[in-house]
Amino acid sequence: MSITTEEKLMSVRTRPPTHPGGIIKRHYLEPLSLSVSRAAAALGVSRKTLSKIVNERGAVTPEMALRLSKAFHTTPQLWLNLQQHYDLWHAMHDSTAWQGARVISAKAPTAATA
Repeated sequence: MSITTEEKLMSVRTRPPTHPGGIIKRHYLEPLSLSVSRAAAALGVSRKTLSKIVNERGAVTPEMALRLSKAFHTTPQLWLNLQQHYDLWHAMHDSTAWQGARVISAKAPTAATA
């Protein structure tokens, strides 16, 4: 199995991708002078839920991606892709345990099983 271009980029990238919460904060809340409480109310979630994401302690779920896309005229895929890139980079760089996994290959059928 070959390594994809995305995996190569993730492994050589030294700076982690921006957490979606940082983007929400810097590109939406701050320019619009929105408080976390006001934005949370508009999204229909608790202040605590949005605060966790904005402070990079929580993840954007598919449901939250739908809410954010509607509120900020984006797509849910944008938010999910941002979260996925962030999570994958950290999985690749914060642990080496995953490197112990081995390739699983199918056995060739034998005369008894064919």
